[in-house]
Amino acid sequence: MLQLYFFPMACSLSSRIALIEAGIEAQYHLAHIWTKQVVDDGRDFRGVSPKGAVPVLVLENGERLTESAAVLQYIADLKPRAGLAPAFGDPDRYRLQEWLSFVGAEIHKAFLFPTFWYKDDGSLAKPRARITQTLSVPAAHLAEREFLVGDSFTVADAHLTWALLLLRPAGIDIAQWPSLSAYLARMQARPAVREAVATEMALRKTLAA
Repeated sequence: MLQLYFFPMACSLSSRIALIEAGIEAQYHLAHIWTKQVVDDGRDFRGVSPKGAVPVLVLENGERLTESAAVLQYIADLKPRAGLAPAFGDPDRYRLQEWLSFVGAEIHKAFLFPTFWYKDDGSLAKPRARITQTLSVPAAHLAEREFLVGDSFTVADAHLTWALLLLRPAGIDIAQWPSLSAYLARMQARPAVREAVATEMALRKTLAA
């Protein structure tokens, strides 16, 4: 059985969404990204991955896969019939990789990561100024589309959904982009997304208690 190391509402949420959408059972291990401890048994999380970051997907052969783009692509390819990634040879497969890269680099690492990890001593001014331009890209793309790639939900949608959910606590109101607000509402109506978010929000409250 696959094992996913995650932290509640971190980028690993998109991997949980993908696993649920694909109907793939997995064992979930909560790894505290600040203390670097695996919560269920106290292990040093850096022993699981030297990066000390989630997600980490442990494959059935024991190998470990990190980085959201790679983990999401792997999950999608485990269950091709779920349609979470275009098939090999389909030009949209490269569009999927394009959006996974965009969310990871331009929204996650360029804005969400510094916002939640660094003190606002003035160094966040540039990321905050840039995020408006960044979000205008998916906003324009989704103005007349239901999903990021093709005509159905893919792992790129799982990743963007997570990013949009984190923008409000990061101080960004996506209401200024009606297409993104409508898109997020559609995604949040999906049973897999509701289940994943409810599970992780409950765990986050437990950690905060």
